[in-house]
Amino acid sequence: MNKKFNVGLVGCGNISGAYLKAAQTFKDLIEISVCSDINMKAAEMKAKEFNLKAVPPKELYSDKSIDIILNLTLPASHSEVNKIALESGKHVHCEKPFALNITDANDVLNTAKKKNLRVGSAPDTFLGGGLQTCRKIIDDGWIGKPIAGTAFMMCHGHESWHPNAGFYYLKGGGPMLDMGPYYLTALVHLLGPIQSIMAFTEMTFKERVAICKELYGRKLPVEVQTHQAGVIKFLNGAIINIIMSFDVWKHSHNPIEIYGTEGSIQIPDPNTFGGQPKLSVKNGEWKDIPLSHGYTENMRIIGLADMAAAIIQNRQHRCNGTMATHVLEAMLAFEESSKNMKAVTLKSTCQQPAPLPIGLFNGELD
Repeated sequence: MNKKFNVGLVGCGNISGAYLKAAQTFKDLIEISVCSDINMKAAEMKAKEFNLKAVPPKELYSDKSIDIILNLTLPASHSEVNKIALESGKHVHCEKPFALNITDANDVLNTAKKKNLRVGSAPDTFLGGGLQTCRKIIDDGWIGKPIAGTAFMMCHGHESWHPNAGFYYLKGGGPMLDMGPYYLTALVHLLGPIQSIMAFTEMTFKERVAICKELYGRKLPVEVQTHQAGVIKFLNGAIINIIMSFDVWKHSHNPIEIYGTEGSIQIPDPNTFGGQPKLSVKNGEWKDIPLSHGYTENMRIIGLADMAAAIIQNRQHRCNGTMATHVLEAMLAFEESSKNMKAVTLKSTCQQPAPLPIGLFNGELD
């Protein structure tokens, strides 16, 4: 690879530091040189911390030296910022969720196609060593044909620790659009595209009380369904039971388990890059499986780096907008199914993302 991509970051909130630190791993491929935010004080603080140039958003989009926009704005702004970046002639990679509705998601995809530009979206955690090892186990046939599984993300919300937790309970938030992307993207990575969903959802509390130091005692209004439970049918025939909840104080379920005709596998937390997969063949005991892949630290920019590598190699990038749109439609189908009391067959589909080859070293992608 002989090209280095100049990246401009927009949205200097809580997650931006992780992206900026991880970017150093791929410094021969990408460089974040400029940051921006509608709150210029936040941009200036981030610029000082990471030796960047802070500029207003309008100046960022018009900068012809920038190849890719990294969109870390709030969920309600994702699709708008994605379109602005594309219309400015730049590739774009955004935080999850890709959009808040399918119309906006498809609008971004159509704009990217018209402009002949790439668009990608988090999560990229499935490119980490934990989930890549699980993909290899399944692809190599250790559990046989996947037939069923479970997925659980249950906690009591983010108001105990997040300095700006209010948006998690407004439109665009909630456990499904916040944490669902990790779980559903991981499942699509492991099993392929989704066929249909049957679900029930509930808003248990009408308001939440923040206990983090920044918002202590503040009442946070709730606009979203905070407990969502359903069954996902995949095109390969696998049936996964899933719960996404901000209403559960404590539980003892594994994040994801997949059951096959020859055995079972425990999948690490899909919100991390590492973790310990466990395998049981036939009726055997659970055994730890050594990781076959690297990238186990907090690599929250590997998806953008893979997009940059894919541009050079003229291949599909793994965290692409088509898969993100498919996952978005699946997430939105939970409330639709609950409201109408019937299963929802998805209209979209996507290709199962290609696994990473074994033997890549830090900074390499193929």
